Amino acid sequence: MATTKVGRIKLGSQGLEVSAQGLGCMGMSAIYGPPKPEADMVALIHHAINSGVTLLDTSDVYGPHTNEILLGKALKDGVRNRVELATKFGIHLTEGQREIRGDPAYVRAACEGSLKRLGVDCIDLYYQHRIDTRVPIEVTIGELKKLVEEGKVKYIGLSEASASTIRRAHAVHPITAVQLEWSLWSRDVEEEIVPTCRELGIGIVAYSPLGRGFLSSGPKMVETLSNDDFRKVCSYFTYLPRFQPENLKHNERLYEQVNKIAARKECTPSQLALAWIHHQGNDVCSIPGTTKIENFNQNIAALALKLTPEEMAELESIASADAVKGDRYTGTFATYHESETPPLSSGQPV
Repeated sequence: MATTKVGRIKLGSQGLEVSAQGLGCMGMSAIYGPPKPEADMVALIHHAINSGVTLLDTSDVYGPHTNEILLGKALKDGVRNRVELATKFGIHLTEGQREIRGDPAYVRAACEGSLKRLGVDCIDLYYQHRIDTRVPIEVTIGELKKLVEEGKVKYIGLSEASASTIRRAHAVHPITAVQLEWSLWSRDVEEEIVPTCRELGIGIVAYSPLGRGFLSSGPKMVETLSNDDFRKVCSYFTYLPRFQPENLKHNERLYEQVNKIAARKECTPSQLALAWIHHQGNDVCSIPGTTKIENFNQNIAALALKLTPEEMAELESIASADAVKGDRYTGTFATYHESETPPLSSGQPV
């Protein structure tokens, strides 16, 4: 396969430039089955960087901690200055319990922990992974602002935040990027979140652009997952309703239609789904994850795939709101729909 040229885009209005497609690193260490061999994953990360993919996405909760440690090992020996390193805080795991935290003491402690595990002096893009609905967003961003002033963080991001939360946060310190789930089977962010980001000059980072693998392989992918894969475990416990058997059967039609168009375009369904995201604008960076160099090469090849306005309209017609059955999440996996925080009290420090 010929090498695909990976261009650069500006993410947000504060000066951050990243590769037009990033690399989600989560599955290398956790969540989607057991950890993969460290040497293979370091080789994959280096291959990505040498291919021009320089936005690397991780979080302290992946493992927990082991994915950041992996990236720290991969970024030694002169590699650090070739990448834009993004990590996240806010999902605190203790004794098997999951808690969302945005209090200043936790924000600072989490940042210090990530810096140590990553082996870096500064995090390029530091996201609040989920919003703590008990703490005014102004208080959380106020602490992040201090970390920027101290040189420990360059740019601030939010993940799964509501439009009002984004506006309130941006008023305290410029938000460079909002990470959100956006794909042909997750389009609800187009109604309010995406327009708000564009109004404020905030970049958009699309995670799960392949529908957690569904847009790559269709419903049969669930049969190939390991028993400790988040997608299989959570489908049993209904946290991921779209992966429930009755919903998968309904959603298979979307995959079949995407596959049909992909065949016409002589590309894979994954490449078609990624190309659709790439055509949303030059303020959008997708971060598909993979653990295989072959799949990585296929993903970046999507950058060269051109879609006509008619093809975009066709895709959007088959991926309408009623085409997908089941919510993205249920239970304790908070999304932007529940990310409202208390108002800032008079005299409360920011």
